Amino acid sequence: MENQVLSIRGMTCAACAQRIERTVRKLSGIGQASVNLASEKLFVEYDAGSLSLTDIKQAVTKIGYEVVEKSENTHITIPIGGMTCAACAQRVEKAIRKLDGVATVSVNFATEKATVEYQPQTVRLSAIKEAIQKAGYQALEASKSDAADEDRARKEKEIRTLWTKFIVSAVFSLPLLYIAMAPMITFVRLPFPEGLSPMRYPLIYALVELLLVIPVIGVGYRFYVVGFKALLQRSPNMDSLIAVGTTAAVAYSVWNVWKITTGDFGAAESLYFETAGVIITLILLGKSLEAVSKGKTSEAIKKLMGLAPKTAIIIQDGIEKEIPIDEVEIGDVILVKPGAKIPVDGTVLEGHTAIDESMLTGESMPVDKKAGDAVYAASLNTNGVIRFRADKIGSDTALAQIIKLVEDAQGSKAPIAQMADIVSGYFVPIVCIIAVLAGVAWYFGTRDLEFALTIFISVLVIACPCALGLATPTAIMVGTGKGAENGILIKGGEALETAHKINTIVFDKTGTITEGKPTVTDVLTAEGVKSDDLLQITASAEKGSEHPLGQAIVLGAQEKGLAFLSVDHFEAITGRGIEAQINGAAVLAGNRKLMDERGISLSGLEQASDSLAEEGKTPMYVALDGKLAGIIAVADVVKKSSRAAIESLHKMGVQVAMITGDNQKTAAAIARQVGIDRVLAEVLPQDKSNEVKKLQNEGHKVAMVGDGINDAPALAQADIGIAIGSGTDVAMESADIVLMRSDLMDVPTAVDLSKKTIRNIKQNLCWAFGYNVIGIPIAAGVLHLFGGPLLNPIFAAAAMSLSSVSVLTNALRLKRFKAARIEKGVH
Repeated sequence: MENQVLSIRGMTCAACAQRIERTVRKLSGIGQASVNLASEKLFVEYDAGSLSLTDIKQAVTKIGYEVVEKSENTHITIPIGGMTCAACAQRVEKAIRKLDGVATVSVNFATEKATVEYQPQTVRLSAIKEAIQKAGYQALEASKSDAADEDRARKEKEIRTLWTKFIVSAVFSLPLLYIAMAPMITFVRLPFPEGLSPMRYPLIYALVELLLVIPVIGVGYRFYVVGFKALLQRSPNMDSLIAVGTTAAVAYSVWNVWKITTGDFGAAESLYFETAGVIITLILLGKSLEAVSKGKTSEAIKKLMGLAPKTAIIIQDGIEKEIPIDEVEIGDVILVKPGAKIPVDGTVLEGHTAIDESMLTGESMPVDKKAGDAVYAASLNTNGVIRFRADKIGSDTALAQIIKLVEDAQGSKAPIAQMADIVSGYFVPIVCIIAVLAGVAWYFGTRDLEFALTIFISVLVIACPCALGLATPTAIMVGTGKGAENGILIKGGEALETAHKINTIVFDKTGTITEGKPTVTDVLTAEGVKSDDLLQITASAEKGSEHPLGQAIVLGAQEKGLAFLSVDHFEAITGRGIEAQINGAAVLAGNRKLMDERGISLSGLEQASDSLAEEGKTPMYVALDGKLAGIIAVADVVKKSSRAAIESLHKMGVQVAMITGDNQKTAAAIARQVGIDRVLAEVLPQDKSNEVKKLQNEGHKVAMVGDGINDAPALAQADIGIAIGSGTDVAMESADIVLMRSDLMDVPTAVDLSKKTIRNIKQNLCWAFGYNVIGIPIAAGVLHLFGGPLLNPIFAAAAMSLSSVSVLTNALRLKRFKAARIEKGVH
């Protein structure tokens, strides 16, 4: 199955999104289709063997929406110096066109610029510049437009267009409203042109109104084109409601203009041109505000996209050369000076510096870097000069992976959205039926066509499917974006929703609650064994092990200057320890389980072992030729943030457990230090997922926090898998949430963010449903039945526009979310 994200234009409400989803899901070979109304994107999973991407695009286009093609080519504008006439421009054009990989080229002599579209995998920008220089001209600094810039420019243009349409509409609809209403206001005399008096000159009065409403209908033409098309295809949307309502008002008014021309001057009191004009104006105002708000929901993505530098300094033949970021190749040696950003991911070759990686991890303190250390794109070099080798470029960098992860999360749907989706699918047709029934009922009840028409228009115009469609995706976009700003990557709407239900969190011990850098603290020996000899033999055996405890023993021997002995045989025993042959002696090093299985007595050192465990140290037993030779104790320091994080979780009502392969006493000692409620000790790596399952069977909603590699099965089994301290390995399949820092305070922050986001979604849905449930009956005249007021269609349009804006504004409140910090100790 392949995954694709398509940009869709032409959607106006949740009904449009539902329609596209239904159409695409009907295609053979579709695994999943999800439309995000707020970001205007279709996320589709399909079988490339039975369905092509072109088929999906055609299906979307066929129902009246536009799929915006994303060009795989790069567009670039290169200023050119030295051209003196049109022939020069032709010469440059010809020189560039000869290059393989150049799709189009256009040189403008007047602006002295070449616009080139090319395939970066086939031809480098430097080759294009070289071709210009060989032709005898000067290639100046180029400006490249990337997808983020194009998307930003498109959205800015859309907002400008909407504001322009609103202004034009307001310029004509305000005088129209004044002309229509001023003669009716009797309690105060408003200035009014005598030549437009509806009593004396009804035809002129009517024609002026008609002339004023035409430009308003003109700027709102899209409502009619899209709305009636959707209606004819039996998939009405919000535009259909506006189109039908305002057309009814205008058609009835035009009918009355004709009646005036036949001598029925009383028809001048039955004109509804101002209703149609003001409705369109208010809807355009709402759409303008909505577009601005929707732009703000994706600010986190824009910030991330804007972090990467545009150029890099590479060392070529010993010479520094500045090139565009897209020209950097894997293996290039890159120079980074103080104050400059790291252009791509790589490994430091020489130099020493401190790098601010807060854009990746949310960690404000710069990290020291020396030869052999990894550096990441968009992080900031604060002081020293370094040279590093480019290891990952383009879409493979950590930053690019983060952007993709956040985009995918923003496009996903939370389970809570399913109810809104179902309602949205039936919403517009039901509103149309209610409008018709209410209009017909009032007509037969009152025999007043104008009254019935007012009811009909009000019901159509007050209904707001937009608010329903925007309630969930906007909150998810802001929530996941805010998480990314704090180094918390939430992989989807489902993970975001599930996280707020978590009532039990299981932490792995090593590297999660503790620093994961254990050190040797004690060496206890049996009679006749020297401590240095025991450490030397054990370290030699552990040299082939990757276990943190084994590495700590190796490091302890190195610090003492002990030489490593030759190992004849080595075998790791999962979850227990190691077995080796050194100088003909059988060496066994591991936990109590291993000793018990091999029948090795611990007498003589058992009491000392228990004392070490009670201090929070991990005893490793060493046996030589089947006899206990001693114990090497290793301790791992608890992270500063562990206790504060667990206190924060307790305040949220979350139970905290710890899972570890350590013995019960050592685990209990660590648990006491940090305030853990429940200890699951002596658990083998492969059994961790079973322990999580047991908790789930007890009725707990469980989150598992681990390093994302050794704990993968447990992370996958948990309701929510949280990978912590994984640096930049953000693409881990096993985790639902990835924490970029090794700070446990990010765990309560993630839970708190989830709770606040879901609360925001519920508020949005409550408002969207409540608004429609209350507004539609009022518009249908229910209050009027009992002597209450009748809702004017103009007020209905204003309420409808404001409902969408209010949902978006509420979602944007999440931008004020503050992360938990260790200094406070609590959240």
